[in-house]
Amino acid sequence: MERKEKISFVIPCYNSTDTIGSVVQEIKTVMNAEMSNYDYEIILVNDGSPNGTTYDAIREIVKTEKHIKGVNLARNFGQPSAVMAALNYATGDYAVCGDDDGQTPFNELPKLFKKIEEGYDLVEAKYAVREKRSLFRKIGTAMNEGMATWLIAKPKGLELTTYWVVKKFVVDQMIKYPNAYPYLGGLMLRATQNACNVDVTHRERLSGSSGYSLKKMIELWLNGFTSFSVKPLRLMSVAGVLVAVIGFIYGMVIIISKLLDPQVNAGYSSIMSVNLFMFGVLFFFMGLIGEYVGRIYISLNKAPQFVVKDYEESDEM
Repeated sequence: MERKEKISFVIPCYNSTDTIGSVVQEIKTVMNAEMSNYDYEIILVNDGSPNGTTYDAIREIVKTEKHIKGVNLARNFGQPSAVMAALNYATGDYAVCGDDDGQTPFNELPKLFKKIEEGYDLVEAKYAVREKRSLFRKIGTAMNEGMATWLIAKPKGLELTTYWVVKKFVVDQMIKYPNAYPYLGGLMLRATQNACNVDVTHRERLSGSSGYSLKKMIELWLNGFTSFSVKPLRLMSVAGVLVAVIGFIYGMVIIISKLLDPQVNAGYSSIMSVNLFMFGVLFFFMGLIGEYVGRIYISLNKAPQFVVKDYEESDEM
């Protein structure tokens, strides 16, 4: 009997007791109906949910369903690390990542796989119309997109989301990353640039609210900003030269003005404005250098990307 190609669904879970069952049912429905030519597995990772019941819900699904793997992390490591944990348990020829809250339209998965079958290595879902989001979420998304384009050579026009499909060789490269600050977009795009978007419908979450706080958005931005490029450090050098040139020109203007008109008061205010500008730039760049050095230090100390506390899988995998 000819072996079917296998799809590994990786689903990071956070306070999703009430929604994860519906997500699994939707995946089962689309796989049994429109994607029956593929085998599949579903890997559910509880990312230290504070409600205390999410992994209980996952364990119940593992007991009653086929093709399910349940992973329980020892604490909350963040969505990227939870995805990386799931990828380490994936055995499929392809990996599909989606959300645990019902927003991901898994029923449109055949549209993504049509592009995979055309030869693309990475297919990212693109939401033409998104749910209503807060201003800081919109700003954070725009910053991440701009950062990815500049720092990791994201193909022009490609939009990165949490719903994507990659081939196995990309997964194999991603899980080689050993450090504590994974940036999924960077890991995928340094493995392949053969990527495209597919338009899908963005649905409202079944219950609850987004787990992405301003703090988590900033952490995600910093992960990409400092983990995959030295361009920010080069930018600091350029900015330092520009500030020095501006300071020199300003100093020459003051000297010439004083020579032409001895009554000109070059005094305290101009000195303070220059000092405040210079020290502001200096402290910002020192903080950025500190972020790099801190992450190097943590990596050298082998801080874990994730820690698995419990693991179980369905009897018939």
